[in-house]
Amino acid sequence: MDAIQMVDLKRQYLKLKAEIDQGILEVLDTTAYINGPKVKAFQEDLQHYLRVQHVIPCANGTDALQIAMMALDLQPGDEVIVPAFTYVATAEVIALLRLKPVMVDVDYDTFNLTADIVAAAITPRTKAIVPVNLFGQSCDLEPIMALAQERGLWVIEDNAQAIGADYTFSDGSTAKTGTIAHIGCTSFYPSKNLGAYGDGGAISTNRADLAQRMQMIANHGQGRRYYHDAVGVNSRLDSIQAVVLGVKLKHLDEYAAARRAAADFYDHAFAGLEWVQTPVRHPRSTHVFHQYTLLVKNGQRDALQAHLQQKGVPSMIYYPVPLYAQDAFRSFTEVEHLPITEQLCQEVISLPMHTELDQEQLHYIAEAVKSC
Repeated sequence: MDAIQMVDLKRQYLKLKAEIDQGILEVLDTTAYINGPKVKAFQEDLQHYLRVQHVIPCANGTDALQIAMMALDLQPGDEVIVPAFTYVATAEVIALLRLKPVMVDVDYDTFNLTADIVAAAITPRTKAIVPVNLFGQSCDLEPIMALAQERGLWVIEDNAQAIGADYTFSDGSTAKTGTIAHIGCTSFYPSKNLGAYGDGGAISTNRADLAQRMQMIANHGQGRRYYHDAVGVNSRLDSIQAVVLGVKLKHLDEYAAARRAAADFYDHAFAGLEWVQTPVRHPRSTHVFHQYTLLVKNGQRDALQAHLQQKGVPSMIYYPVPLYAQDAFRSFTEVEHLPITEQLCQEVISLPMHTELDQEQLHYIAEAVKSC
């Protein structure tokens, strides 16, 4: 049996090697490293895949969030509602722009924001909401968007972990995650479901005015070359990363299916274990399983992780500390205790999840968990 990894990028690359290598050689041959035809082609392909009007490629997922917020003309002190149980980047850009991150609890079963949680946190200073589609499935976005419309608030989807997931509205229509809010942001960090071989990110929107402004901000605030209409940033996706992403985009649904199959195996294997809860799949969202995250309900999460390490099975804790308890945010928030977030930080453990897991590896991982 091959060594088990949290994410196996090497075996995935070997299946795509000829096409990726050829595309990279074409970039080297043309020297069109920045904003070349490969970037334009990927941009158009991603727009088509997401069924969205505008995609703005950028340097990484954090930049995507920052550019989105800059485009909304939010002012210092404006409040932005964000889950306390998420990766730091979501709140980091709020603080960097001197906005106020209002950190709220999440739903225990899905790890995601709900409209009720958001509604309880809205104040007269609230200007935006950032729902995070955590671990691979959508928040229940229809009621969140309805609430935002009622209160006149912007919504920015952090879709870094759920690209390719489908959300079903109450009328039966569907949309890709990252296209439902006013703006969607994603990351192409190598370990993501659609991962580059370096950094990368993208912003999506169906609003032409926001797309134009975000495109300008991402390019030093230039409306046209050497004429700067706003203070912007330098955030671009390079051509080599666009090659990799363009090749992998064609396989994204296949990758999601492979991840779901692995998740199904885990679900079945752990069905009889009373001390773990397998991931709850929201009925309105498909799940693309960026992570397969168990809840260890007997207080032995750390013991399980040590046991798995001894067995040669990697695992990760996403996330061990609530954002409001991080030293970096103590001056930005008055929140001291959110019960669900703190419980999740004590119970979550993520198992290996990627496109290259085989039956032997899955069986070994499952037996290692059950033998603890």
